[in-house]
Amino acid sequence: MIPLAVENGGYVGAAYVVFLLLLLIYVAIMAAKLQRIQREVNSIADIADRSQGRGTDRSVGPVRGREEEIEAVRQGGRG
Repeated sequence: MIPLAVENGGYVGAAYVVFLLLLLIYVAIMAAKLQRIQREVNSIADIADRSQGRGTDRSVGPVRGREEEIEAVRQGGRG
């Protein structure tokens, strides 16, 4: 490992191990939170789609049918 860890009776090595364990625990907690948030966002999107009478196809979202208006805004005019 690191020569300094051997000279100090293993305390530095133990500190590295504790740090790595804490880092792994933190990453695991963040991954679990991210999965939960993604499930909730998908659930909310499904509820919003059902309330608007659309299916589960969210490929273009609220842009569908408004291409001319969007292009007019891009050109600098109001559609």
